Amino acid sequence: MPKTPEKKIAARDSQATRAKLIQAVGAILSEKGFTALGVNAVARKAGVDKVLIYRYFGGMEQLTEAFGRDSNFWPSVEELAGGDADAYARLSLAEKLSQLALNYAHALRSRPLTLEIMAWEMVERNHLTNELEAIRENTIMQFYQFFFTRHQVDLDLTALTAVIGAALSYLTTRARHIDLFNGIDLASDQGWQRLQAAIDTIIAGLLAEPA
Repeated sequence: MPKTPEKKIAARDSQATRAKLIQAVGAILSEKGFTALGVNAVARKAGVDKVLIYRYFGGMEQLTEAFGRDSNFWPSVEELAGGDADAYARLSLAEKLSQLALNYAHALRSRPLTLEIMAWEMVERNHLTNELEAIRENTIMQFYQFFFTRHQVDLDLTALTAVIGAALSYLTTRARHIDLFNGIDLASDQGWQRLQAAIDTIIAGLLAEPA
């Protein structure tokens, strides 16, 4: 049975309210950190009654999880693959690693809100930070399972991607307020191109056949 106009309006209102609450979580986290996050603060920021947090999400923990799974906060597997998972799967191992680094850096640089939250996570630890970290960890492990397990190489790919990912996470977070690192201009595309070239050199050297 098709929805009545009233039900369609109600559904749109529900989606809009959910979106407001998710956006409010991100705004509070970026502005004040995790200690400021609570039912009253989120409801006030979203301009809605706090009872709607429980109605639509079940509570703050579930709302935070919904925020963490929102593609506006963290890149999806498809985004990390460059938007075309099938095409990415056909790349060589070196190309996959290079593109992953490039896509990951671009995804973070285009998410200033995410970078602010990642910075807060370094100084505030609680179950909410753990929840967001678990979501990110699950995404990257899914990515690894999808695209890297078939490659049989004498190299710890998980550790390699962890080192590259950690470097990019630090540099993108640092670039929020500090432009230079070791002479590299983190505020310019040219600076990031230099970093990508260095990453490609490392990858090529690690995957090179022994003489």
